[in-house]
Amino acid sequence: MTPEGMGGVRSGRRDKSGARRRPREGAGRLGALTPAVDAARTQLRRLRPAFPRPGRTGWRRWVPSRRQWLGACLYACIAMTGFVAFAYATTDIPDDINSFARQQDNVYYWADGTTMARTGWVSRQEMPLDKVPPKVQGAVLAAENASFYSDPGVSPSGFLRAVRAAATGGETQGGSTITQQYVKNAYLNQDRTLSRKFTEILLAVKLDNQRDKKRILQDYLNTSWFGRGTYGMQRASQAYYGKDVSQLNASEGAFLASLLKGAGLFDPALSPENHERAVERWSWILDRMVETGHLTRAERATYTKFPEPTGASLPGTPGAQTGYLVELAKAYAIKTGHIPDAEFDLGGYQIYTTFDKARMQALTTAVQEAQKDFDAERRPDTDKHAKIGAASVAPDGRLLAVYGGPDYLKQGFNESNATTVPVGTAFTPFVYAAALEEGVVRTRGKARTPVFPSTASDGNDQVTVQTPEGPYWDRSGKVVKGRNDGGRNWGQVTLSQAVANSINTPMLQLGLDVGLDRVESLAERSGLLESSLGPRIPTFALGENSTPSAIRMAGAYETFAAGGMHSDPYSVRSVTRNGAAMPLDAPKPTRVVKAETARAVTDALRSAVTEGSAKAVAKAHSGTAGKTGTTAANTAGWFVASTENESTAVVVYRMSLTDLVPLPLTGLGGDTPNTPGSERALRLWANYIKAVK
Repeated sequence: MTPEGMGGVRSGRRDKSGARRRPREGAGRLGALTPAVDAARTQLRRLRPAFPRPGRTGWRRWVPSRRQWLGACLYACIAMTGFVAFAYATTDIPDDINSFARQQDNVYYWADGTTMARTGWVSRQEMPLDKVPPKVQGAVLAAENASFYSDPGVSPSGFLRAVRAAATGGETQGGSTITQQYVKNAYLNQDRTLSRKFTEILLAVKLDNQRDKKRILQDYLNTSWFGRGTYGMQRASQAYYGKDVSQLNASEGAFLASLLKGAGLFDPALSPENHERAVERWSWILDRMVETGHLTRAERATYTKFPEPTGASLPGTPGAQTGYLVELAKAYAIKTGHIPDAEFDLGGYQIYTTFDKARMQALTTAVQEAQKDFDAERRPDTDKHAKIGAASVAPDGRLLAVYGGPDYLKQGFNESNATTVPVGTAFTPFVYAAALEEGVVRTRGKARTPVFPSTASDGNDQVTVQTPEGPYWDRSGKVVKGRNDGGRNWGQVTLSQAVANSINTPMLQLGLDVGLDRVESLAERSGLLESSLGPRIPTFALGENSTPSAIRMAGAYETFAAGGMHSDPYSVRSVTRNGAAMPLDAPKPTRVVKAETARAVTDALRSAVTEGSAKAVAKAHSGTAGKTGTTAANTAGWFVASTENESTAVVVYRMSLTDLVPLPLTGLGGDTPNTPGSERALRLWANYIKAVK
């Protein structure tokens, strides 16, 4: 069967002799195009390589001709150009950069501006380019990419070296532009493959076309690795020289620029060999800066001594007492700055706290001195679970110092901020202030009667608590009676004396006379949290069921020292992010009681120090106004007092952190059974104030 019979395509009709017939001239459009088609076919046959090559013998038949080689190269160039154009058009700059390139640490500062701690997975802080001195920028450009502002974002020669290194398995080659290095840091991984390098080049060219050069340089300086756990030049400046990048000179900038070539090779602190390499590279960069115009020869001549970096790195993860300060400051910054937790965790914040470094040290030392007698192994029944919380607040509410616990990394529970310890009779000044401010009601339906510091009250033990209708009965059907410490009968005493000598029965009765709801309201306006105040039953006036923290108690007592004005305690003065200030809801002073009432309470508290329950600290600081606090079950010992500079609260207690149940202090540290728990708090406070006054 013929090919036609098999369904093949006929190449032309033939006559009886087998000769191919010529198409008739003008027979349709095909006929008209035939000369052009034949000409094209002729050209294609000429271009089609004759292979194996005719007229050659042996192996020469298989060697392409020069024209064939040129044709193959032309086809390859066209294909490569098309592929690159397609890849460039379809490659987009990612919306999200690598998480580590965005991650920064948050830095916390003491009140004097020195660094206190930093937190975060990486050590990095972004810094605007205009904060980096021009000569420091010049050092980086001279070391890494002198043609940065004029190149298209890529270095062809560097790419060829990288290709050769990747193909031969040689060492990583330099030559990448700053733009390429930033792309690798921010968008890609560190794999040494041709595909990664190709993507790097495409992104670098596109980034160079779409983004300002200064922005690229800024991002590069903020994401590059400088060793010592740091990313970005700001962190590097602090790690190696202990100052912000804005304070660097050209010589220091030249050294930091040398680290971009490999911090592990040029950090002088790591080895003598590193030091030698660092000096050599530093000198080369300064010379190079002269060539690139970033330094004059006269300026270069002034830098003859290598700028030795410090041996220490940045402060690490906060522990010991610093951890408690960081947690307090972080919570305050997030709350008052309205910063989402997820945003804060990305880092970049500079938190300037109110904490005084010297006071923190003095308070920590005083607590440690007070704890020397504790021995949980010898006296588990009396010393186990012993704890001390303390806080100091300035008149304007600044939190100056706290003692939160033995070590934040071992115990995150902050003993200065705990709302689990009954405040005891340290609460009675609020009862006294409410009575002076509001007056009392002893007969139902009658107007309120004013009371004064000199108003007399029954100070005897076992005095029945009265209501306008008669004795107060508890839920068990028993008449409630007041009890003084040691069962002492004081006879008739003034209200001021009752506060100064911590006499329970007059204050218990006064709470009901003024109204426990009014006492509670005044305590809240003074800064105590509503959630820390107990049910309004008679013992509420003695603080038996209220558990404010040491921080809040110190701030509340400051209300009386400040003439009746109160500012909530705060731990952060200001917050910035990458140099820009963040707005905070700053606490505003509010009037709680009249100045006259505040003076009367302060006078009673001064009497407590000079001749009352707190006279043991009279010699520590003249003019101190303070009050001890004890509980009926002896589960807490308080002392809260104010000087002209601060109010400080100290609480000694025992409590297991597994169930948070207060335990008695009897015999703590080898004390006699009759020793009140507040005595140790008094000594601690006195040691602290002596150290800071």
